[in-house]
Amino acid sequence: MSIVVTGATGHLGRHVVTQLLERVPADRITAVVRDASKAADLADRGVRIAIADYNAPETFDGLFSPGDKVLLISGTEFDRGRVAQHRVVIDAAKAAGVALLAYTSTPGSLTAALADDHRGTERVLLASGLPYVLLRNGWYHENYTENLAPVLAHDAVVAAAGEGRVSSASRADYAAAAVAVLTGEGHENKTYELGGDEAWSFAEYAAELSRQTGREIAYNTVTPEVLTDILSGAGLPGPMAAIIAGTDVSIGKGELVVTTGDLSRLAGRPTTPLSEAVTAALKD
Repeated sequence: MSIVVTGATGHLGRHVVTQLLERVPADRITAVVRDASKAADLADRGVRIAIADYNAPETFDGLFSPGDKVLLISGTEFDRGRVAQHRVVIDAAKAAGVALLAYTSTPGSLTAALADDHRGTERVLLASGLPYVLLRNGWYHENYTENLAPVLAHDAVVAAAGEGRVSSASRADYAAAAVAVLTGEGHENKTYELGGDEAWSFAEYAAELSRQTGREIAYNTVTPEVLTDILSGAGLPGPMAAIIAGTDVSIGKGELVVTTGDLSRLAGRPTTPLSEAVTAALKD
């Protein structure tokens, strides 16, 4: 029996594998990657590396074994049909008879277009009959803190979220929840709504940036159309820019506020404050 992590060299996947190595022997972990060279450090630590691609179903043939626990990390190729990509993994897992398949989804309260592929994948997973866990991950701190360059260049946080709040947490926090599910018992057929302990507004985010940089950083609220134009002008593909702007609208409606406490309970500790993520980002 192995714990199998797809997308293992991605931002979230690396956190999951690293934390798994603290809990289970390396030879019980399989990292599924598209490029073996990017997983060389994991191989050096004794992790089994499997080469597979969501777009090539045959690469998953024989990859899983009966009794495996699988973490399906959602793909990021929004233009490649993510539900079909995820179905490839689910079908292979079902054929192998895995013990559990956990999927990184998005909060059930989110109605923006970003959620469509996740809801579609959830339906495929539930219809498969596999023992499942839905890890409905909220927003990541890093969605913002890894993109500080334009904020600092213009001394402004720009969003179309109005006074909406976000229950974000760090990728490491969400990884800890996934690891708890993969290494623990009693999680079969459960849905966890995951988010940070403290919700924040963009005005508060701008104030935190101001405090830590010693500069006056404003929050400029704009319309979704204007935000789409700004993101497109910065080089983001139009459809992706529209998805991000649409998610801001959902934030304005309160759809990314998660109050269940599931994330800190699974992680076994409080979630990482946004201020700590800002501090870390400003040091990079």
